[in-house]
Amino acid sequence: MKTILVLCTGNSCRSIMAEALINVLSAGRYQAVSAGSNPAGYVHPKSIETLKRHGIPAGEPRSKSWDAFAGQPFDVVITVCDAAAAEGCPALLGTHEKLHWSTPDPASATGTEEEIDAAFDAAFGMLRERVEKMMNDIPFK
Repeated sequence: MKTILVLCTGNSCRSIMAEALINVLSAGRYQAVSAGSNPAGYVHPKSIETLKRHGIPAGEPRSKSWDAFAGQPFDVVITVCDAAAAEGCPALLGTHEKLHWSTPDPASATGTEEEIDAAFDAAFGMLRERVEKMMNDIPFK
């Protein structure tokens, strides 16, 4: 099973959705966790709503620091926001593939409820497409 760390700044939206997508769509072939460089301390409710709306079980995610995973080996480390990609990651053991999936932050969306939902759906769709592509590109061991 491949292990994956998904990084974001706040670990409240994009990384949470990517973690859930990887864990569900890989059907046990990947095990993903997520974290943030400056965790928000909460999971954005719209992240959970979006996952549920698209039939992806959210589990019980929590916003946590990437320091929680310092020293742990991962096969793949994925950044989903440009700010986290530019920061120095914690020391991770072993060699790992690095991927960057620049994804607009839906938490910054403003407007009507429908417009905010659309921003979360757009981010979800981008992440789902990338997860599906990754599952085809990275061989399972």
